[in-house]
Amino acid sequence: MSDDVILCEVADGVATVTLNRPQAMNALNRALRQRLAEVMRKVDADDAVRAVILTGAGERAFTAGLDLKELGSEAGALGSANATDPADNPVKAIELCRKPVIGAINGVAITGGFEVALACDVLVASTHVRFADTHARVGIVPGWGLSQKLSRMIGISRAKELAFTGNFLDAATAQAWGLVNHVVEPDALLPLARKLAGDMAGIDPTFLANYKRLIDDGYAHSFGEGLALEAERSSAANSAVAPEEVEARRAVVQERGRGQS
Repeated sequence: MSDDVILCEVADGVATVTLNRPQAMNALNRALRQRLAEVMRKVDADDAVRAVILTGAGERAFTAGLDLKELGSEAGALGSANATDPADNPVKAIELCRKPVIGAINGVAITGGFEVALACDVLVASTHVRFADTHARVGIVPGWGLSQKLSRMIGISRAKELAFTGNFLDAATAQAWGLVNHVVEPDALLPLARKLAGDMAGIDPTFLANYKRLIDDGYAHSFGEGLALEAERSSAANSAVAPEEVEARRAVVQERGRGQS
């Protein structure tokens, strides 16, 4: 196995980025966090990459979050929970990427690992997956977005239940609650993620990056502010589209639709 704490393979327009510390449940030590930022910058700048899959090595863990051994042995290490530098904050590192990021969650995603999962644009999970917010049990207040993102995704009372108990959330319930889009057997996880990434890779990359930014920026506003933002950006973008371009693309969309079940 490679000594690199992050693996990256590019094929057919899709970069598969793997957190590679399976012996430590892919815990986010300083070296892994720094390397993740480097890799995400690289795939963002690579025109051959249209979409990204983020997963963990092995089947036990996507990531168990911050490396507690490192936190307990290094002075000041706890500051990573509030870091804003992408080299120290893996959520910020993922957000560097303007391309869609699919989280292929292959095992437990705990505390900071849960926050890393929520940084992805789309989540697919294996049947082995379990999520947990153990911040309260560890005594660390989340600083990578979990306290705000999760309630918006699954509802405030469900988010509070997870936060206040530290209990695990299984894959089937996560799907029922709208946290993950699909749940499949472990050997089907990466094929499904690659299929979705391939579909995304078929969209014009500049358009896709702008659409991702519109959704994310609007999500951070109130509903009314989000609608105003959409109207502003839509008006500017659509005024530059020629009717003949729409007609040509419509035919392609119709043909693609006929081929989908």
